[in-house]
Amino acid sequence: MKQHLIVLDLDGTLLTDQKVISPKTKLTLNKALEAGHEVMIATGRPYRSSETYYKELGLTTPIVNFNGAFVHHPQNQHWGMHHTPIGLDVVHEVVESMHDYDFHNIVAEVLDDVYVHHHDEKLMDIFRFGDPNITTGDLRNYLKTDPTSILIHAPYERVQEIHDHLSSVHAEVIDHRRWGAPWHVIEIVKSGMSKAVGLDRVSKSLGIPRENIIAFGDEDNDLEMIDFAGVGVAMGNAIDPLKTIANEITLNNNEDGIAELLIDRLKL
Repeated sequence: MKQHLIVLDLDGTLLTDQKVISPKTKLTLNKALEAGHEVMIATGRPYRSSETYYKELGLTTPIVNFNGAFVHHPQNQHWGMHHTPIGLDVVHEVVESMHDYDFHNIVAEVLDDVYVHHHDEKLMDIFRFGDPNITTGDLRNYLKTDPTSILIHAPYERVQEIHDHLSSVHAEVIDHRRWGAPWHVIEIVKSGMSKAVGLDRVSKSLGIPRENIIAFGDEDNDLEMIDFAGVGVAMGNAIDPLKTIANEITLNNNEDGIAELLIDRLKL
């Protein structure tokens, strides 16, 4: 039997719309582990808000967080911690330039510390998960450490022009992606970071070749990972550009799309 590495995005992929792992998908992943395959998570989330699912699946692999900007092994400190933050000078430039645009808020994350430009109770519900240290106030004054990521929350009709501005002015130093509905958020990480970069590091450490990687995703922060994997799988609910480059398209995240494909392909 060829050992495979199964790579799972969380939101819109492993998780249903209720943010849980379905019983069938969990059972199938357990069967994959019992059969000798490896399973890992690659997400835009910080570790504090993905740890619950990591433990629920009983994983023993490294995890990719912040879209590749943070990669570590929760159970093996000797594996190494790979953290690639954004330069503070770039962050200050971005924050300064955003005042020329209509935006709701800017959030910076330094691993498990959260810095919020303006207090926003709705947004805080997302970032309180895992009980991080939260600082509220102008990021130009309060943020003193290179952040892992920056999030710009803007009105839907302003997202594209902010996206275009970042592409034209800061393209050499940052990469940015849009969150899916209902949050109109642009997430920024250091240039060159992607889930594929983290996945490459993990797969090499496990000794699993690229052609034996099966990766599942649904959004634009999964594009590089789906392209990198030997078998890139788009969920039924995935954006069209992801479906275009994927090797396979499965059912959506509420229909056990992961389980159905793995049962068929790995004969579980």
